[in-house]
Order: sequence, then C-alpha cells, then structure tokens
Amino acid sequence: MNKPSTMEPTSHEGASRVRRMSRDALTRLAIQAFGLTSFYLLICVFFALRSEQFLTFSNVVIILSNISVIGIVAIGQAIVIISGGFDLSVSGTVPLGAVIFATLINTEIATPLAMVITLLVGLLVGLCNGLLVTRAGINPLIATLGTLSITGGLALTVTGGLTRGFEYPEAGILAESSIAGLPNHILALFVISLISYLVLNYTVFGRSVYAIGGNREASRLAGLRTDLITTAVYMICATLSSFAGIIVASQLLAGSATLGSNSALTSIAAVVLGGASLSGGKGGIFGTLTGVLVLGTLANGLALLAVPAFYQQIATGVVLLLAVGFGRMRALFGVED
Repeated sequence: MNKPSTMEPTSHEGASRVRRMSRDALTRLAIQAFGLTSFYLLICVFFALRSEQFLTFSNVVIILSNISVIGIVAIGQAIVIISGGFDLSVSGTVPLGAVIFATLINTEIATPLAMVITLLVGLLVGLCNGLLVTRAGINPLIATLGTLSITGGLALTVTGGLTRGFEYPEAGILAESSIAGLPNHILALFVISLISYLVLNYTVFGRSVYAIGGNREASRLAGLRTDLITTAVYMICATLSSFAGIIVASQLLAGSATLGSNSALTSIAAVVLGGASLSGGKGGIFGTLTGVLVLGTLANGLALLAVPAFYQQIATGVVLLLAVGFGRMRALFGVED
C-alpha cells in the first residue's frame, strides 16, 4: 500500500532531473552556437571589407557549391564521431565513388543506375568498416586506415592512375542548376542535412547513437544492439562519402583517384569545429554544417584575396585550434559535460 507514496517522489525527482539536463543542454547548445556563429560573422565582415565580390549572390553560390561535397562527407563523419568512432576511409571512398561512377557512365549505363551501383559500393565499404570494428574488435582508427589504403588503391587500379573523363557530359546532372539558380548538389546537401538532423534528434536510432557514444558498455547492458547500430553508422558514412564522390565527378565531368583525398582531415576538422567531442556522445548536424561553412568561407575569402592555396591549410589548423580553445573555455565556465 505504501509503494505509490514512495515512488511518487522518485518520479518527481526524475522529472526534475530531466528538466535540469534539458536546460543545461540548451545552455551548452546556445553558447556553442553563439560562439561559432559570432566567429563566422567576424570572418564574413573581414572578407566583405576586403573584397567587393564576397557578398555577391554568385559568390555565395560558389561557397555553397564548394562545401557541398565536404559537407555531405562531414555529416556522415559527425554521425560516426557521435557514436564514439572514427572513419578515415572517407578519403578513399570519395575518390572510389567518383571513378566508379565515371567508369559506369562511360559503359553507357543509365545515370540513375550508375548512381545506385556507386552507392552500393559505398554501402559495402561501410559494412566492412563496421564488421572490422564490431566483430574483429579492431580499433576504428586502425580499421578505417586499412580500408582507406584499400579503397584508395582500388580507385587507382580502376583508372590506372589517370583521370577518366565523362564520355556523356549529360550524366553530370547533380552539377546542373534547378531551383532558384542553385545546383542540384547544394539542394542535395540541404535535404541530407534535414533528414540527418531529424533522424539524430527524433528517432530511436538517433538517440541510440548518442547513447552508444556516451557510454557503449552501459548502452549494451541497457539492451541496445550496439554492434548493429555501430555497423549501420559506418554504412551511412561510407554511403554518403560515395555520394559525395558522385557529386565531385559530376562537377568536373571526370573521375580521378585524387578527388576528395583530403576528405578525412577536413571533415573531422569541421565536426570538431562544430562542437563535437572526439570521445563521442556529443555533436550535431547544425554545428557540423556551421563548421563546414566556416572552413569553406575561409577558403573562398582567401582565394578572393589572392592568398596562395597552401596558406589555407595553415588557416584551417589555426581555426581548429581556436575551436579547441573555445571548448576549453566552455569547460572552465562549467557549461561542458
């Protein structure tokens, strides 16, 4: 008879604790968004004052077009990092997707079918990554480093180390403009971002990804199918990377084993810049896209100012260190987990 009275305070305490956690999470998100957005606005103001072309519509389209490939890769990378993993193989999956798509197009296969086959190849790469991590028990860093070498080698093998141009330029439909003068690959980035955001924040799968990244063993003991979810995460990342390969091949009307070979470093930098933790359990799509936008805008602005391309790598490193500094500041002010 006394059980309801003893459980009622516990229920109230649990609800209160959930509300406090929600408020804390919103506070962290607001601080993170404010800091990164403010930093981005400073970059925009600086380049706008230095170049009249920076704020033109055509240049904005150029920025969005340039970040579409790495943006899609970074979304997949973010999901993997949130789950507590790493995927270095994206630097091989992107060029592999590009050369496979170009090769299929040149064999007169219909463009939609060529896309599907290329995506299936990426799905297979992700499956291998997931099985190596979950079943073989290999560290994600080592496992994906191995598949990076394999996929990169396959891309070189398929093309013989040469660039393979499209014999049918009409296959580059993802680079064509459709709505409001925006290329199809920019619209694809928006759609993929929206779907990824909804999945991560409003589905059981998304909550499971965060839970596994926060504490894998506790998640397993709670009944989550950690191995299956981890494998699915790597499959999503590799599939998105192969789709990014299709996009870059459509942009250049050619496939090459060197296209997107720096995707791993850039995507991880964008995810970390967006506030994700390399230990897992934290991060999001909005922060990742903001990080991609910061890096893309920085590269575009430096190009407009005729700054040599190799300085962009230095600038990326500086921005990444600043992002880590912001993270340390959040920890000092008590708004970090």
